[in-house]
Amino acid sequence: QVQLVESGGGLVQAGGSLRLSCVASGRTFSSYAMAWFRQGQGKEREFVAAINWSGGSTSYTGSVKGRFTISRDNAKNTMYLQMNSLKPEDTAVYYCARSGSGRTRKMTDYDYWGPGTQVTVSS
Repeated sequence: QVQLVESGGGLVQAGGSLRLSCVASGRTFSSYAMAWFRQGQGKEREFVAAINWSGGSTSYTGSVKGRFTISRDNAKNTMYLQMNSLKPEDTAVYYCARSGSGRTRKMTDYDYWGPGTQVTVSS
């Protein structure tokens, strides 16, 4: 059984930075693509960024490109999301997820999810 746990969320002013972490249990972390999704209050969950198994290939949704950086450390079973130049519209619960189908943007391709961490950006 795989467990994912996010951390690093919090309250930050617009223009600030946060780094989210996602720690995975189990020995197979390095074999799978991973991603970050987010869900604002009253909104649908949306794709933020994804990374392939080695960390050599990444993708981002347009609204965070140039501001967010996804990375992973397979030796630590950990994935990260560095978020810079945060905006109030980035306020959401951020979820990490493990893909069963490579580096995709489709939620249905992700089979394990963490409980989420709240990010709040004040104006």
